[in-house]
Amino acid sequence: RVGSPSPQSRPPPPRSSVSLAMSSSPPVDAPYGAWTSPVTSSAITAGSVSLGPLLLSPSLAGPSLLWLEGRPLEGGRNVLCRRDPAAAGAGSRGAVDVTPEGSNVRTRVHEYGGGAVCLGPDGTVFYSEFRDQRLMRLEDGTATALTPDGGRWRFADGECERSGERIVAVREDHADPAPARVVNEVAAVRTDGSGGMEVLATGRDFYAHPRLSPDGSRVAYVTWNHPSMPWDATELRLAPARPEDAAAAATDAHELVAGEDGDTSILQPTWDPHTGRLYYLSDASGFYNIYRAGTKDPILPMDKDFGGAAPGWRLGQQAFGFLPDGRLWATYGRDGGTVLLTADASGDGPAADVVERSRANGDGLPAQFSGIVADGTTLYTLGGGPAAPGGVFSWSLADPAAPAAELARSSTLELPADVISVPEVISFPTTLGDAFGYYYPPVNGAHVCTTEAAPPLLVKAHGGPTACTSTSFNPGVQFWTSRGFAVLDVDYGGSTGYGRDYRRRLRGAWGVVDVDDVCAGAKYLAAKGLADPERTCIDGGSAGGYTTLGALAFRDVFRAGCSLYGVGDLAALAGDTHKFESRYLDGLVGPYPQEEQLYKERSPIESVDTLSCPILLLQGDEDKIVPPNQAEKMHAALMKKGIPSCLKIYEGEQHGFRKAENIEDALDSELAFYGKVFGIDVPGALELHIENL
Repeated sequence: RVGSPSPQSRPPPPRSSVSLAMSSSPPVDAPYGAWTSPVTSSAITAGSVSLGPLLLSPSLAGPSLLWLEGRPLEGGRNVLCRRDPAAAGAGSRGAVDVTPEGSNVRTRVHEYGGGAVCLGPDGTVFYSEFRDQRLMRLEDGTATALTPDGGRWRFADGECERSGERIVAVREDHADPAPARVVNEVAAVRTDGSGGMEVLATGRDFYAHPRLSPDGSRVAYVTWNHPSMPWDATELRLAPARPEDAAAAATDAHELVAGEDGDTSILQPTWDPHTGRLYYLSDASGFYNIYRAGTKDPILPMDKDFGGAAPGWRLGQQAFGFLPDGRLWATYGRDGGTVLLTADASGDGPAADVVERSRANGDGLPAQFSGIVADGTTLYTLGGGPAAPGGVFSWSLADPAAPAAELARSSTLELPADVISVPEVISFPTTLGDAFGYYYPPVNGAHVCTTEAAPPLLVKAHGGPTACTSTSFNPGVQFWTSRGFAVLDVDYGGSTGYGRDYRRRLRGAWGVVDVDDVCAGAKYLAAKGLADPERTCIDGGSAGGYTTLGALAFRDVFRAGCSLYGVGDLAALAGDTHKFESRYLDGLVGPYPQEEQLYKERSPIESVDTLSCPILLLQGDEDKIVPPNQAEKMHAALMKKGIPSCLKIYEGEQHGFRKAENIEDALDSELAFYGKVFGIDVPGALELHIENL
């Protein structure tokens, strides 16, 4: 077990910015994987934060821009910040902390959270406190609890009434913490501190996206039942914001707007504040298109997904909305970048006056962006590109060619251009047609390799699995490419962003289609001479960890792998995970226990006999999504067979590592692991004990 020191015991970074100069010396000839790199694990975490979502808070002096910062150097806590570069105490990102010292703005609804903050009409901040999951009101720097103590209730995706009297939110009741007995509802919480709550919608397994109509009389919400996930089949319904009695909160009594066929995903409802009409996303056309309530056809009929990168996983997501001037805005992905679309949707038919803006079209927008909030013609967005850390940007619709202004950057890390690997969008043939990915060649201006024909290859399998990867700057990828590894980041069949048919390739086929695709990608690059087939490795977190273990157990393509909080035993996961994903495998594999034999066949832990290559297992000890017993059981099975393996369990970590010391150790351990397995003399490698090696 890897213990975690307290944030106070960890020394601060020696300087506010980590700037690394380009090499002026002739490049040194060294084997791939043995290059000396300035992209160290500590350089990645020093001064690095996660950013988002963005919010605009009303004030007498004009709207204030707020955002959340996830801070690895402070134990991974999330802090709400306000942009105010001139304020006393403003940090390196030109913002001051809004939430109190020691607070952690994070909700555990669905365990993945999202939507942990909302604002009142006067700018009052309401947020979920991670420690006890209570809903808090923040005024003049003082946080007051609005909901009872005891850890029973969790809240997310809230919206405050215009009167400021109540917050309408998703409420999760853990009176009985057994996943089958957790109750999800839409509820209104009084903001006066009385603890008063009223249920507005109940009777289904899950709820999301509660949105108040402009006049405050109705609430639109999305709901679904097991075994569906939100990208499988949901309903959009309308409920009264102030029901006459408890019976009026029954979902069956509420108007059904969309999703009546039981096989359509409806997400992200939003009201046009100018017309009072309701809009939503639906994949009925085969893509996540935008619909107006009461119409059967999308208002922007395009073979594009408007849902964002991974719709449905986190609460509070919104990939389209309305500008102050009444125009609709929406975003979609194209060739690794993002396109902003604006249109007039005020009529009864298709949207008119459609305009597309993107970096590729010569506009000043960042290459990728999301999470838009608007103040007049100024758009604030989270964005970035493949060559520099992402950040918060402002961009003017009135002057679209002008470059977006960077207001805050997620990292103080500044890499020289000669160590940055820029991805190439690729497609490659696989069992069900083409699959997609991003290829990063090894790049380091201080080194060349003339003694080896091709570099080692690290294939990355994203989590989800119903999600996707992106070309946004990822220092964790540059960590590898600057050392002489090639990297392939795969959007295997089942990934989002390519339409419903591609997303549904994984139905009943998890552990088959995804494994086929990551293996096909590796073989494709090896055939082109871009990777050494004898030094191919694979890693992935969560669902990507399962794909990693599956590729190692069921195929003979990779020579080593690293599973980060991944799944080795499908049957165990089906019986020991949180409510949100407790029936996810019904669609990915089959109903359990009816398909128990199939679960065994698809479980890497049941196929240890076919495993022969070394495996590194990294896990958090507080993970409720993929419990630690998954890694422990897999490690025990590997030890029994004599396969080289190493297990590290990080104390105080949940699903995904948030603490700087653990992020660093995970990267350094994986590098040292491949170094030993492939016989690469890695400069400054971490001392790592691999059993059975």
